[in-house]
Amino acid sequence: MRELFQADLKSLGDQLVEIAGLVRVAMERAREAVETADVEQAEQVISDDARIDTLQNTLDEKAIELLALQAPVATDLRTVVGSLRMSTSLERMGDLARHIAQLTRLRYPELVFPESRRESFSRMADDCVKVAAALEQLLTEHDLDYAREIVKLNNEINELHAQNFKAVAAADWDATAPQTVDVSLASRYFERFADHAVSVSRKVTYLLTGEWEPTIPSA
Repeated sequence: MRELFQADLKSLGDQLVEIAGLVRVAMERAREAVETADVEQAEQVISDDARIDTLQNTLDEKAIELLALQAPVATDLRTVVGSLRMSTSLERMGDLARHIAQLTRLRYPELVFPESRRESFSRMADDCVKVAAALEQLLTEHDLDYAREIVKLNNEINELHAQNFKAVAAADWDATAPQTVDVSLASRYFERFADHAVSVSRKVTYLLTGEWEPTIPSA
């Protein structure tokens, strides 16, 4: 029975890696879609989000079953509960990639962002792709260097997010009302995507070290 339980725990970890991989692909495609007005890529992100939702539901059902039938304690309990919480964050990351793709579809054939903010959003999108890749590797390898990288990238994204809102509030902002809404929403989507990745990385850090810190120390 103990061997079967350990196999189930490993399966939870494998499912988290699978979801993280789908989230990474979703953000890669959302970035390409929003930067090039590629509506086909956008549609792919939107339709593929259902797969992430299904995998999250499957993982959560298995985790709840283990809690009910195995009554895990100590480290095993933290692993099961942590998996439940991480799957929620990963599912939300998939939703945020979908929201970016939906903006692309809404504004097609035009580009979503005004010329003045395209470089900023290109950097945000690139950082979010890196965040997703680092998160997938963290869940696969359990190397905390990836957690530190996620925090570093998140800080950069937060700064870009603040710059976008400062630009919108500036007296010389001359974009249209729809562009202003798009900039505000998309900036928030990218910022929240990275925040959820930080949340997952903190939970992984806790599971590996037994320490729960407000922030992951930098290297």
